Amino acid sequence: MYNPFVSAPSSKNATEFDPGRPVGSFLEVLRGLFFAPKRFFVEFSAEGPLREPILFVLLVSAVSAVVRLALVAVFGVSFGDLDAGDMGASALQALLYVAFSPVLVGLFAAVYLLSLRTFMGNTGDYRQVYRLISYVYGALILLPLPVVNAFAFTYAMLVLVAVGVRYVYRASFLTALLTALVGYVPAALLFLTLTVYVTGLVFGR
Repeated sequence: MYNPFVSAPSSKNATEFDPGRPVGSFLEVLRGLFFAPKRFFVEFSAEGPLREPILFVLLVSAVSAVVRLALVAVFGVSFGDLDAGDMGASALQALLYVAFSPVLVGLFAAVYLLSLRTFMGNTGDYRQVYRLISYVYGALILLPLPVVNAFAFTYAMLVLVAVGVRYVYRASFLTALLTALVGYVPAALLFLTLTVYVTGLVFGR
C-alpha cells in the first residue's frame, strides 16, 4: 500500500485527510489544527500526494458554505428581509467559493513559498507548501461565524503557518514568524480583494 509519509512511523496519521473515512478523518485533522497544532506539524510530512489535501480543502469550503447559507436564511427570516434573489445570489457565491477554493489555496501557496524562499533559501517547493497551506486552510471553516471569523483568517494564515514552518522545516522561531508574517499581508489582501470582487460580481454591487 502506498504510504504518502516519508518520515511517519505509522501508515495511519491524523495529519493526512483520509477520503476512505471522510468524517472521522476530517474531524481528526481539525482537532489537531485547533487543539494541538505543534503536534500536528511535528508529525506532518511536507512530501506526499495532492489529492487528499485538495479534497480536504473542498470539504472545508463546502461545510463553511453550507453553514453560511444556513445563517443567511436564519437571519433573513428573523429580521423579515429574506429575499429569494439574494438567497440565490448567496448560493451562487457559496458555489463559486467551493469550486475555486483549491485555486485560492494555490495562490496562497505561491505567496508563502516566495516568503519561505526569502528567509530560508531553497528550502521547500511549491508542492510541499501547497500541502501545508491546504491543511492550514482548515481553520477557515470558522469564517461564516460572526465575531469568530475576525480571528479565523489570522489564526490560519499567520499562527498556523508560523507553527507549520517552525516544525516542518525546522526553522527558528524568529524565521518562522517572519516567514508567516511576510506572507500573511499579501495573502490577506488577496483574500479580501477576491471576496469583494466576487461579492460585487454576484450581487451586482
